[in-house]
Amino acid sequence: MKITKKTGFLLLCCALVIFASIFLMRSDSSVFIKWWLMSLIIGIGFFPLTAFLFSGFKDKGWIFSKILGVAAAGFVSYIIIAVGIGKFTTVFIYAVTLILIAFCWIFFYLKNKKTGLLNSSGDEFYIDMDLVLLEEFLFLLLFLMWSYFAGFNPAAYGTEKFMDYGFMAAMMRDGSLPAKDIWYSGGTINYYYGGQYFAVFLTKLTGTRINETYNIMRTFVAAAAFVQPFSIVYQVMADRNKGGGKKWLNITAGIFSGAAVTLAGNMHYVLYGLFGNVFKLSGYEDYWFPSSTRYIGHNPETLDQCIHEYPSYSFVLGDLHAHVVNIIFVLLFIGIIYSWFRKKEEQYLKVTAIGTAAENSQRTIKEAALKAAKDPYIWILGVLLGMFQLNNYWDFVIYMTVVVIGVVLLAIRHKTAGRAVTALVRIVILAVSSAAAAAPFNAKFITMIGGINFVNERSALYQLIILWGLPAAAVLMLFIYTIIRHAKNVKISKENNIQKKNYVAGRDFADMFMLLMGICAIGLVLVPEIIYAVDIYDDGMSRCNTMFKMTYQAYIMFGMSMIYSIFRIGADVKKKCVKAIAGILIVLFLLTCGYFPYAVNCWFGDVLNPDGYQGLDATAFLETTYPSDAEAIRWLNENIEGNPVVLEANGDSYSDAQVVSAMTGLPTVLGWYGHEWLWRNDPYDLAMISEDIRTIYTSTDVELVKEKIKQYQVEYIYVGSNEREGYPLLNEELLLSLGEVVFRGTETDAPAYIIKVAAD
Repeated sequence: MKITKKTGFLLLCCALVIFASIFLMRSDSSVFIKWWLMSLIIGIGFFPLTAFLFSGFKDKGWIFSKILGVAAAGFVSYIIIAVGIGKFTTVFIYAVTLILIAFCWIFFYLKNKKTGLLNSSGDEFYIDMDLVLLEEFLFLLLFLMWSYFAGFNPAAYGTEKFMDYGFMAAMMRDGSLPAKDIWYSGGTINYYYGGQYFAVFLTKLTGTRINETYNIMRTFVAAAAFVQPFSIVYQVMADRNKGGGKKWLNITAGIFSGAAVTLAGNMHYVLYGLFGNVFKLSGYEDYWFPSSTRYIGHNPETLDQCIHEYPSYSFVLGDLHAHVVNIIFVLLFIGIIYSWFRKKEEQYLKVTAIGTAAENSQRTIKEAALKAAKDPYIWILGVLLGMFQLNNYWDFVIYMTVVVIGVVLLAIRHKTAGRAVTALVRIVILAVSSAAAAAPFNAKFITMIGGINFVNERSALYQLIILWGLPAAAVLMLFIYTIIRHAKNVKISKENNIQKKNYVAGRDFADMFMLLMGICAIGLVLVPEIIYAVDIYDDGMSRCNTMFKMTYQAYIMFGMSMIYSIFRIGADVKKKCVKAIAGILIVLFLLTCGYFPYAVNCWFGDVLNPDGYQGLDATAFLETTYPSDAEAIRWLNENIEGNPVVLEANGDSYSDAQVVSAMTGLPTVLGWYGHEWLWRNDPYDLAMISEDIRTIYTSTDVELVKEKIKQYQVEYIYVGSNEREGYPLLNEELLLSLGEVVFRGTETDAPAYIIKVAAD
């Protein structure tokens, strides 16, 4: 452990960020500090396991210890709850978390006792404390920045925020998982709710409230998603320079990588947003920040409308979707892959260096298979892949493919006995462990994908170049450079009568890993040009979800591989023309980073003026947007326990309907029609339920109404602004005869009220 004069300075910087949070966020600073302390404690608690997995990293994977801890404690708790053994309570998740932390430290003690990791005579356990503190400072700084920005537009209102907040509210009420579906009272949530689950898990762990943590969770993710790529690219750069190199260059590459993943936009913003007025492009005089995510099929408009979002847009907009939360777990997965591949590379080089390759070649196939089966990395990666199915099935498919390709590359690279069998065993373990980990979720989940089709429409080439040409060019530049280098090495080998290595075996290990990321990213961009997954949006938006989910992950992998490629070529190649190309690419990248302040200004307003800070309460908007309903929603949250069905008017997706169920987590008979159609894939049943709701609110036949109420087990009937607007023939007299009015609002003209249905 090395401590320098910089240590005190970095500690001071961290302290200043904490004090700044008190000034900027006022009373909200308490929840901010609680979450930071929680992440610090979890990081320390799970650091022994992280240090084992990231033993070759100079920071020992410090920033990943926070995320590994959340993943381990959260997912183990989830599995136990989902199989019906435990309940989703604060006491239970505390118990699971503390047991796992104890296990980590016992593991560390036993490992240290066996290997002497911390003995004073060696440097086996070297950790760069300055690097650790730099990462903690960056995390704190980004966490504060995003949390402060969120306070300028905190409302869980608009886009799909009703769904995100409603899932969290439902899980706060329900001790079982999956929780009751707030918009389909006859069932449980049939969607990827892992992101909201982890948000609630951390809410209960910190003793905070979801009306604040709805925003804090997404800012926590944004901060971690900046520092994780920093750690990965810093280490890859150091490894490329044989464990060293210029530290400032490694740090710069790491920071640029974090910005590429979480802050940058794409060249659509640069061309149409930044230079739109200069080029006098019609329709781009008032560029709106979502435009760069709605380009293919939208401008020009076609029957092939697609979505191609990326993290910066998600973090600004503020949706707390599961695929957004899964960014931090995806980056953890990538970090573990690199650490694992790196360790395998070191082991292989040691074997060949000490002249025991012959012994290794005598290893039997059975021994190779057993050794592969005992590898903890492959099991942990498999479990994470299983967890991805809870968060976003697309991420499971994507990263299963990535790691399988990596396993095959290792087999090609390392010429050991039984390498084909070893690779096969690893792939089988990945499949089995991921299936087992996902089994509790899949047992109660019905897939929404209806098969795979070939595409009928394809993107215009110029649009693909505008959106993904910059990172693809950087990756291809590195690829071409390595091919040229390989050709030269082959020529030298022939001239000196030396056995030549294949392209994979002859590549620098850092280059190979980043090329794996970059080429997989290019593949993810190209796949939606060939095939797509069939869902309910098959007419006019057939490629929408396929392109959305694939290119989202492509953007993350591109962010790291692009920056590494530019720095690698720019620093190592002596030709001025190549350095000039690298310089142009880095300038273009910096221009895409202009998207971040532009989007922040569009969505949050003038964040330089602290007077515009509204706070983190995601439900405060109710007082102004739904003044007649706000009182009733507060009453329900304060007085109703459990999950009784509260009938409210249903509406279509993205509408203002379902404010009661979304803000309380109480199930209603039917909610957003389009979403439930996607989740249930039964439009006929939903249409019938929708008509039954209309019957209850408008019918004059009291017996028919009672029959419908009994059919859907309605315990409370809500009458508010949406009900009066949605049902002009609202039969209030009949509704009032069905039971007792347990709440009536203070509005004088049309007060909201709640009827508790009388038992027969």
